[in-house]
Amino acid sequence: MAARPPSAAVLVLHGGYETGLSAPAPGALNLPGLRMLPVSRVVARAVRGDSGVRVQRVRYTHRGWNGSREDPLHDAVRTLDALRREAGDIPVVLLGHSMGARAALHAAGHPLVRSVIGLAPWCPPGDPVTQLAGRDVVLLHSTRDRVTSPLASQSLMARARRAGARTCLVTIPGSDHAMIRRAPAWHHLAGLLVTGLLGLAPVPSRVAAAFELPPGAAASEGTVSLDSLGTGGPGPRRCGAERGGGR
Repeated sequence: MAARPPSAAVLVLHGGYETGLSAPAPGALNLPGLRMLPVSRVVARAVRGDSGVRVQRVRYTHRGWNGSREDPLHDAVRTLDALRREAGDIPVVLLGHSMGARAALHAAGHPLVRSVIGLAPWCPPGDPVTQLAGRDVVLLHSTRDRVTSPLASQSLMARARRAGARTCLVTIPGSDHAMIRRAPAWHHLAGLLVTGLLGLAPVPSRVAAAFELPPGAAASEGTVSLDSLGTGGPGPRRCGAERGGGR
């Protein structure tokens, strides 16, 4: 019997590199892909009560962003187009890390996309935000990230709010770009946000309050600390040394 088309979906986009035309390494050799596996598992468990929600990985043709080629963006759009042909106009949450978060933000103008969650996103100054109008956008960023900039995330959130998005930046003190330090907190919040943005559970109250800020609100007003959310998730925990490499 053929599987039913999903009623909603979460598309997961892992990180990558600024440049790289080769295909991503396979299996366990793909470190950016491995970083998103535990996040995907937590999200899949969080939506398990609604069997109509599909959690699906976006597969890249190239390992890098590659300047104006924006290769991961096109991979994301192809995946969204295929999903639309299969299931119609279902709500989709894009969940990306680093370069994958950048691709998710760029792809948010697709008709299926309702929300974007970016983990340690790569947000270069000048990246577009008009495609985020009407979307819910939550970025999570370590205050100690040395690969991508939490200040750039905060700036993009303010610009997106002025463009018509509902936005929030959640800072994660004491973590890192690879989401190794305080890993359980990253995973727990990703699950909460996915279920909240799909309407399966409440969005954390301080995130919901940030969504209601007026377009001209200061960037700091839409920024909240993970430790102030009161989500009941795991507290600080060291999970090994930070791994470098990639975005």
